[in-house]
Amino acid sequence: MPPDSSLQRLSSNGRLSRAVVHAGTVYLAGVVAREKTPDVAAQTADVLAQIDALLKEAGTDRSRLLRVTIWLHDIGDFAAMNAVWDGWVDAANAPARATVESRLAGDGANLVEMMATAAL
Repeated sequence: MPPDSSLQRLSSNGRLSRAVVHAGTVYLAGVVAREKTPDVAAQTADVLAQIDALLKEAGTDRSRLLRVTIWLHDIGDFAAMNAVWDGWVDAANAPARATVESRLAGDGANLVEMMATAAL
């Protein structure tokens, strides 16, 4: 079957694509901080910067976010994560959002992970 030209995979490594674009929508894979600082605010800022970059690469931006799912290693970090989120999110175009506590993949250094869907 030939590849679907309406489907675009960005930064694919064979296991996953960091973003998939299809039918006017971009789907981001889970994004974790590159720097594993012990501070959830710093990790959140790094995750959001990566989301900005992936959205830009796909041809859109945070004002077009439809949905964001956030996983926190410790729900006690909810307020600290939200302090960074509130400074980043386009309040006039806030996406649907859910935040849950979860054991995150990796070596235990990931404090926050986010997955997003946006319109092009």
